[in-house]
Amino acid sequence: MSGHDRTRRQQILREAEGYLELAMLFGEGWSLDSEKRYRLARRTLQSLDRLPLDANSGSEALYLRGQALRTLDRFAEAITPLDSASQLDPSNVNIWLSLGWCHKRSNRLDLAIESLEEALQVEPQSALVHYNLACYWSLARNNRRALQFLAQALRLDNNYRHLIDTESDFDPIRDDPRFRALTAVIV
Repeated sequence: MSGHDRTRRQQILREAEGYLELAMLFGEGWSLDSEKRYRLARRTLQSLDRLPLDANSGSEALYLRGQALRTLDRFAEAITPLDSASQLDPSNVNIWLSLGWCHKRSNRLDLAIESLEEALQVEPQSALVHYNLACYWSLARNNRRALQFLAQALRLDNNYRHLIDTESDFDPIRDDPRFRALTAVIV
């Protein structure tokens, strides 16, 4: 690949990343305008489609494509590029988290858990990974595992405590006395 081709590839990747960052901001309360978020995610895909075929197979391009599809709520479709990205860059926790997110929303909780267990191998001290594993194990109705991961998430970052009351993923275990004891701790 020539220097010009590499520069062009990087420009396109940065453009796609910029559109995706804006789309994520629209999805995180910056604005609740989902049409703008979807439009930006589609622009991300259009940018990536301008990459030469061989440049589309890099982990960054695959991750961005998966994230754009995820933003468009096309979870099952996002799994393919995210899975490919995870094979090329297995030390990228964000890829594993996104893959888990998409598997969960594609009704493959077993694969969502597997993805986050891979993320845990990369970053064993990630409160976010522990918290999400707690959510997934709760949905899988494995109270013991859910509570283990939730306790560890809270040990790593007590700020996750503020999310628990509104987290519907914990509904299956809310009546468990161990869950009530864990979440009743005043900090």
